[in-house]
Amino acid sequence: MQRRTLLQLGVASAALVAIAGGGAALMHERAWRDGKLLPAGRRVLAAVARAVLDDSLPGDPSAQSAAVDSHLLRLETTVSAMPTHTQREVADLLALLAMPPLRATFAGLTAPWEQASVADVQAALQSLRHSSLLLRRQAYNALRDLTHAAYFADASTWPLLRYPGPRALA
Repeated sequence: MQRRTLLQLGVASAALVAIAGGGAALMHERAWRDGKLLPAGRRVLAAVARAVLDDSLPGDPSAQSAAVDSHLLRLETTVSAMPTHTQREVADLLALLAMPPLRATFAGLTAPWEQASVADVQAALQSLRHSSLLLRRQAYNALRDLTHAAYFADASTWPLLRYPGPRALA
């Protein structure tokens, strides 16, 4: 290979990386800022909640929507109480999952979160869970654990677990 060809290949590769990176930056939508879930994060976590808590959520659509909204508030409180570096990791995960090309590549979900069926989101989560890549399995565990922690922190959900609540101290 001649030096001129190698230089041309290097310049073309750098231009391609710059264009791809610029395109990804333009599509990037923040999901978490200043202790608050932003719309992109809410879309991801609402879909995850519907998939993870499928049998625990009310069947009535309006009651389910209210339960998910309440869950998202608890989730926001839960994440905002975490150390700053953990909040950043959650924000990075949500931002990655909110971007269409990365959502499709990383989670295997081609439909937007708000349009994906519960079954599609469950399949994407199972794909993460059973991945050979540790990062994908960690993402699954984080999404599942955060969802369960925030949902079952509310006393109104305890009967689903047959948990009577904390005992009164004598």
